[in-house]
Amino acid sequence: MIEVDSLTRNYGTTPAVDNVSFRIGANEVVGLLGHNGAGKTTIMRMLSGFLEPSAGSIIIAGANMATQARAVQRQLGYLPEHLPVYPEMPVADYLEYAATLKGIAAADRHLALREAIAATDLGARALDPINRLSRGLRQRVGVAQAILGQPRLLILDEPTNGLDPEQTAQMRELLRRLSARATVILSTHIMQEVEAVCDRVLVLAAGRLVLDQPLQALRQSRTLKLRAGLEEPALESWLKRLPQIASVNSEDGATDERTWLLQLHAKADIDTAANNIAKCVIGAGVCLYELQPVRRDLDSIFRGATKGRATQGGTVA
Repeated sequence: MIEVDSLTRNYGTTPAVDNVSFRIGANEVVGLLGHNGAGKTTIMRMLSGFLEPSAGSIIIAGANMATQARAVQRQLGYLPEHLPVYPEMPVADYLEYAATLKGIAAADRHLALREAIAATDLGARALDPINRLSRGLRQRVGVAQAILGQPRLLILDEPTNGLDPEQTAQMRELLRRLSARATVILSTHIMQEVEAVCDRVLVLAAGRLVLDQPLQALRQSRTLKLRAGLEEPALESWLKRLPQIASVNSEDGATDERTWLLQLHAKADIDTAANNIAKCVIGAGVCLYELQPVRRDLDSIFRGATKGRATQGGTVA
């Protein structure tokens, strides 16, 4: 669906995006993460055709953004962080205007508006001027304009900005439904948002792509937590001899037990390792209380990927 090769964008002498490449398949929901100034917004603007890259290429659904921008833009919906709206216009009129700009045929426009308004639950406010809406409702208007015409690609910058918890839950459900027919790129600072709806994570730091992995793989650490009794003092030395274990670190526990963090070798099979560890503990006559993978949260993964990588001046996004 999306092929990005060596994408670069400079602001003067400052590289906001520096030689970034990635591929995104059809119907993937991808979280784009990074500190302020990491290059997220610049990438989204280039993907939408709003900005031209200084170097590199963008292919979306087989069309080259450099030479077929209009064809690409007809297939995408874009919600920028600060959506330009006409505050005096009623919601329905604004959405009709947005549909016209998108090139949706007049015969199809009414149905497109109805679908977008229903999907974002704006039916009761469709005739209200935008300037009378709360921040959360205005955000939903922005999402409605992005999904007009059932685009194949959705680029959403902070889509839950200003939404209350119930509205956020509704937005998550909407994104899950949209992913059945569209590829979604979601930029947000809220890690729970990414964990709730995304299949994959791209992390940017100082304009460079520092992490690109499926979310499920990121959650699976190479560390097992073992909690066992103290019946055999030599247990730790026996654990260190197992071929799958790279290191053993003990933690303080209760007086009659101890906890170890067992780091596996990169190519070790986690199930084989767990089986061998359990056999080692039980064979030593030690009580086995707990043996499970250490689950990593996205926040700690993000901090680890971006640690020591400063943004380019902290002013460009």
